[in-house]
Amino acid sequence: MERKKQYLKIKKEIPKKREAQERKMDFHPTYHLFSHKEADAQSERCIKCPIDLLKDMSGEFSFCRTGCPLENKIPIWIEKVKQNDIKGAFEASNETSPFPEILGMVCPHDVLCQGGCTISKTESGSVTIGAIEVYLNEEAFKMGLKPDYGTNAVKSGKKVAIIGSGPAGMSCATFLLRGGVSVDMFEKSDRPGGLLTYGIPNFKIKKDVILRRFRWMQEAGMNLHLNTDIETPEQMKQLIDEYDAIFVGLGAPNSRGARMKNEDAHGVYHVMDILRHAQKMVFEDFYENILKDKRVVVIGGGDSAMDAVRTSVRMKAKSVTCAYRRDQANMPGSAKEVINAQEEGVIFEFYTAPKEVVVDEGRHVKGVICQRTALGEPGEDGRRRLEVVEDSDFVIDCDVIILALGFDNYEFPWYDDAEINTGKWGDIIVDENKRTSNKRIYAGGDAVRGADLAVTAAADGREAALSILRDFGISL
Repeated sequence: MERKKQYLKIKKEIPKKREAQERKMDFHPTYHLFSHKEADAQSERCIKCPIDLLKDMSGEFSFCRTGCPLENKIPIWIEKVKQNDIKGAFEASNETSPFPEILGMVCPHDVLCQGGCTISKTESGSVTIGAIEVYLNEEAFKMGLKPDYGTNAVKSGKKVAIIGSGPAGMSCATFLLRGGVSVDMFEKSDRPGGLLTYGIPNFKIKKDVILRRFRWMQEAGMNLHLNTDIETPEQMKQLIDEYDAIFVGLGAPNSRGARMKNEDAHGVYHVMDILRHAQKMVFEDFYENILKDKRVVVIGGGDSAMDAVRTSVRMKAKSVTCAYRRDQANMPGSAKEVINAQEEGVIFEFYTAPKEVVVDEGRHVKGVICQRTALGEPGEDGRRRLEVVEDSDFVIDCDVIILALGFDNYEFPWYDDAEINTGKWGDIIVDENKRTSNKRIYAGGDAVRGADLAVTAAADGREAALSILRDFGISL
């Protein structure tokens, strides 16, 4: 059978996952990695679209590479996997991506590369790109291969400070190191990785996968300063005086509230409080479990909400309920994560909006008063508006409420002194080269975009690094 017909013969497969009753007892990864046989079979399904030939032509062309914010060389490394050329696949994968084995696990592939895959529009379904990406990189690591961090690059004599070690800062450091630039990274937490480390649960990605990348960058010469918060104008001025350029990748650290009465009660947490606490338990920094035997209600419907409910299950909560104001089809997070949560015993209350926290005399949470919602007339965007149903109040009894309603930007005290202009929502304003209003300071990721994806932050960090290198007269 011709190669272009193989996707009709070979069924699309996704990585197998552990049984719900087993996986909900621990924080080990939900999904198994592809075996060689599985990766080889799925790579056979790729029809080798002429992406580079068609991408600049007029018309509505959608491919895996155009669906990827990093424009990774996906067909090239898929073909090399099929040829069992793991080294070649590894080099192609890492050329454009700063940490492909991580993004292969955390990206929403169904709406990015796999959503752009030509055969995703057929009944056969897309090539399982993310799983192949993880497989080939982990196989390369087993072979002793390491990413290029500029170990053999000519040293430029230039120094760059990176503030924040999340995906944007991590990406920026990767490409600067390849260009022979000295990098000092400043991270306020006790471990690097930002949201990759403390915001994404271990059952999605093991933290040694993330920390491994930082170890390699340090071996290549990067200086990592942990427990170092750049928070004052004086600290920023010192960086401006000492470094040739600065990259700001601080994310969007402010958790949104629900604006409910008694929202400040004991037992109301923001989602990052819980995710960070759980990861600290996984790291064995401490063993305090604040959710054990508690009745937990999580408010929200995105990926952070699903992380919160699934974390609560693993922290041995007595019951876990997710309250979301629309229906399941309109949840903004990953559909597979909702299914995983349902399999693990999470109760979903759809068309439910919180109104007030019920408290006792000591202002401890006893429940949450909710209202039913219903679909109204379409708004300007065509989406039907939500309306509160009159006299529909009801109470969900609980001991803990977790708010998973998204994140906002924060304007750090040194923005003005560093002459960094911001937008209406506290987002840093940058040009097409990720340069801020201060020509020596660059920024990217959630600090610029607001809460977004790890892969878009990685793309921003890469673009900022390449811009800095161009300013230094360096080309990769």
